Amino acid sequence: MVGEGVLQECIKNAAVEKILLINRKATGYSHPKIEELLHSDFNDISPIADRVQGYDACYFCLGVSSVGMKEPDYYAVTYTLTLNFAKVLAGQNPLMTFCYVSGAGTDSTEQGRLMWARVKGKTENDLLKLPFKAVYNFRPAVMKPTKGARNVKGIYRVILLLFPLFRVFNRTYFLTLEEVGKAMISIVIHGNPTPAVEVKDIARLSELNC
Repeated sequence: MVGEGVLQECIKNAAVEKILLINRKATGYSHPKIEELLHSDFNDISPIADRVQGYDACYFCLGVSSVGMKEPDYYAVTYTLTLNFAKVLAGQNPLMTFCYVSGAGTDSTEQGRLMWARVKGKTENDLLKLPFKAVYNFRPAVMKPTKGARNVKGIYRVILLLFPLFRVFNRTYFLTLEEVGKAMISIVIHGNPTPAVEVKDIARLSELNC
């Protein structure tokens, strides 16, 4: 869902010249900017390493909910897969900005009680050690899906209905995916003082001109 929202903003934004989508299955999106590359194993993208050269940014939006998952399984998808993917990208594109979709409440100390927050924290910390131009860890909280999005499930359908009420009371917690996408484009152009990009930072970045 997050990836689709970011994609829609990249399509609309004139600052984005070309988009390479790396997916397991076709998205159904067609646009002159888009090239889609299907690859089954995100733990090993070395077979397609030559196809990812020359890009300015990666918006890594892959992720799963930790609900009902044991730590080793969540760790494999959230940490191991992400780092395996990112290491190949860093080797091919040292001037790339890597944007990772993490989450509000992520534990940078890696010592807290919440399993998902520890794993996300370790993922953020180790991404920062890779030889990218910059790494930004986006920490959104509640996000409203983009109008017309195809990948909206479960609780987000409820959020879509109640979002206008939530937003009135707290803009610094409730964001739209349009804002997240705009912020990701903006941060590649303007940068950010810190690698951790909290909800208030996302809202601010989304308002900058690209």
